[in-house]
Amino acid sequence: MLQPEMALPARRRRRPPYAALLIAVALVVAVAWGIIARLAASAQLKQQTLAQAMPVVAVMTVPQGPPQDALVLPGTLQAWHEATLYARTSGYLKNWVSDIGAEVKKGALLAEIATPEVDAQYHQAQAELASAIANNQLAQVTAVRWKKLLKTQDVSRQDADQKVSDAAAKAALVASAQANLAHLRELKNFQRVTAPFDGVITARNTDNGALISAGSATTLPELFHIAEIDTLRVYVRVPERDSAAIVPGMVATLHFTEHPGISIPATLTETAHALDPASRTLLVELKVDNSQHLLMPGSYAEVHIPLAAAASAATNPVRIPANALLFRAEGMQVAGLDPQNQVLLKPITIGRDFGKEVEVTAGLNVGDTIILNPPDSLLAGQAVKVAQAPAPPPPAPETSAKTAEPGKAKE
Repeated sequence: MLQPEMALPARRRRRPPYAALLIAVALVVAVAWGIIARLAASAQLKQQTLAQAMPVVAVMTVPQGPPQDALVLPGTLQAWHEATLYARTSGYLKNWVSDIGAEVKKGALLAEIATPEVDAQYHQAQAELASAIANNQLAQVTAVRWKKLLKTQDVSRQDADQKVSDAAAKAALVASAQANLAHLRELKNFQRVTAPFDGVITARNTDNGALISAGSATTLPELFHIAEIDTLRVYVRVPERDSAAIVPGMVATLHFTEHPGISIPATLTETAHALDPASRTLLVELKVDNSQHLLMPGSYAEVHIPLAAAASAATNPVRIPANALLFRAEGMQVAGLDPQNQVLLKPITIGRDFGKEVEVTAGLNVGDTIILNPPDSLLAGQAVKVAQAPAPPPPAPETSAKTAEPGKAKE
């Protein structure tokens, strides 16, 4: 039997190790907490990285386009009649009568050309004609006499036929001399340069004493340029989409930068009745009354053609900012958004270009959401973040309309 004092150490050795178990549990919890915190931080970092990598874009809703009540196109004014005058005879310019800006009537003298060589040839032709007439008269008389002698058998038929043939040849020489004289007479008439129609001299490219040579327009400089400006023409190219609405008799209005606030009517006289295959446009001619000489040929005009009553212009194309366009190899596109803020690349058809805005005739509808200033790297299906619109500025504080009366101090 053991002694009492020896039983106490044995009981102490059998006691469970609670302290060591607590320490082990604490270490496991600490390690697990560290792993969880590290995983949470990694997930948060990944989420922040993805959020920062997502592009932020500004968007707009496609509005309804303005009513297309008129088609606005560029045009150039041209003279109703226009001609370049060249010399048809050679010589020296004797004097010119009309300078640039002069209004002349049809047949008015513009300049005179001195032609001494043509004058000498003309006098020579007159003498040759007189000689031919004299020889022809003698040949005709001789032929008549020999015909009479042939009837009495006083001459042979051979000799008589020779005299008759000589008379015919002399008559042909007279006709040739007359034609040569008429040709030289026309050259002498070309000494006077006259106006072919009523108009204004717009150019004079010669001076007194200048050498004048007759020739073609491709080798010689012009003497004068004349234009009839009482009535002007305007040529406009209408796009194919609106060509069906163009009919002769329509009245358009012209606007000019040099005449602000003034609208001048123009009547549509004719169309080409065919589209240009290169530009797909219809050439249109308009007539403008310019009896007051307010307009000048060569001026740029903004032509407003009414299209409100045309069936082809019943639909109004939408307009979007030019900075919303994407120029891709697939063609013109815009970047839209679906309800999940994912990119949708939409091919579109462009109509007219208004500078800051462009007209879209196909590919977009009113109410569609599109991205402004889309980056070139934007891809279809890519998620983006929509930028918040800036808050409107606070209203300015109201100021009292009452002011202190003069002579009284403010309390």
